[in-house]
Amino acid sequence: MLNIQSGSTSRNCQGLSRRSALKAGFLGAAGLSMSDLLQLQAAGVAKKTDRSVILFWLDGGPSQLESYDPKPEAPLENRGPKTAIETKLPGTFFCETLPKQAAIADKLAIIRSVKHGTGDHFAAGHWMLTGRFGATSANKQSKYPGLGACVAKAIGPRKPGMPANVGLPAAESIYIFPGYHGAAYLGNAYNPFDVDTETKYLHHTSAVEITKPKCFSSGVSIDLDRAGSRGSLLTSLDRVQREIDQRGVMDSVDIYRQQAYSMLFGGDAVKAFDLTQEDPAVAERYGKNPWARYTLMARRLVEVGVPFVTVDMPHWDHHSSLEGHCSNMRAMDHCVATLINDLEERGMLDRVLVLVMGEFGRTPRMNNGLPNDPTPGRDHWGDAISVMMAGGGIKGGVVVGATNSKAEFPIERPLEPQNILATVYHQLGIDAGQSFLDFAGRPTPLVDRPDPIHEIIGG
Repeated sequence: MLNIQSGSTSRNCQGLSRRSALKAGFLGAAGLSMSDLLQLQAAGVAKKTDRSVILFWLDGGPSQLESYDPKPEAPLENRGPKTAIETKLPGTFFCETLPKQAAIADKLAIIRSVKHGTGDHFAAGHWMLTGRFGATSANKQSKYPGLGACVAKAIGPRKPGMPANVGLPAAESIYIFPGYHGAAYLGNAYNPFDVDTETKYLHHTSAVEITKPKCFSSGVSIDLDRAGSRGSLLTSLDRVQREIDQRGVMDSVDIYRQQAYSMLFGGDAVKAFDLTQEDPAVAERYGKNPWARYTLMARRLVEVGVPFVTVDMPHWDHHSSLEGHCSNMRAMDHCVATLINDLEERGMLDRVLVLVMGEFGRTPRMNNGLPNDPTPGRDHWGDAISVMMAGGGIKGGVVVGATNSKAEFPIERPLEPQNILATVYHQLGIDAGQSFLDFAGRPTPLVDRPDPIHEIIGG
């Protein structure tokens, strides 16, 4: 029996469980339990669908007023210094920070009336990503599985050697990895496959060069207990593969476990993560900053069938210097619009659902900044949250709900985070009412009320 001792407790490119071992024929670590899911799919137990999701997670909380719900008629202290611009939808306005999405608004569904009522980062992040209250700043532990983990559980990997749930560079919520993107009681096998947990939480202005993830590179130390590196695991497994091929051991391993090995031994997984294989002209359209590069990588991943990809876009908690918030908006606008246009040109938009959201909105009235930076900004606000969806069969050119004249609270079609998640599940063909056992062994549905947003439900 071949044993490779592992190093850390997270499931990602850099680490594995310190108390577990990877054995030939037992693939419980590093996401290799996908063999069991492949077996379920072959037996017709796991749901098959060709749709995928790219979630842009705006960690810190994006302003509704500086994005999809501007209020040009409100007093200056509410509307802020930016102007509202016309979109391709007559009578619908976005903030001037989103000119590229305004130009394709006929492809977008804008939900302006989401509310969960909390300004606690941790409670809000848990609400938005799991559809339920469960964590707070006093107790940050996740109580329920995140959206991506539930998709991975319900669908599983679609291709041999490909993960079902990926975080770029690493899925996080409020500085916690994977935080409320994690699988909770579903089990670590459904946690995001994080490609880089060393260089992470990157701002779009970061000078870090985004290349092929280190976990797919050779030459890393093979001492996993010291390095805690998945790159080390790959180096070791390269040696293991040669040995087992020579012995013919693989002949005795069932077909599903052989398929699960292929992710570590190369193939589509390595190619999809390798941006050097992208058409240079297309890569240039996306740009070179980390947010842009990971957006391009997300498109490459869904193109080869990965069901769920999170693009982490952090640093939105601007209590002062609102211009920093607006700079983030412009960077996000370029990435999202470029992706949607690229997906449409490739004939992929109907099978890729693009979702943009953060943990809450921002206060409808600007503050006076912080003591060390007295430039006005906005604080936390859980009573008026804007969410954008596009593709994946979602109806474009639709605005759902409305807030009052100052973007303080919904006055039309109030919605909850679970409605957002139920819509995603519906478009993926997942029964949002199906249950899994929680930590106490109780059957718990994916969401409590599996009611998708009918105004934007497409084919």
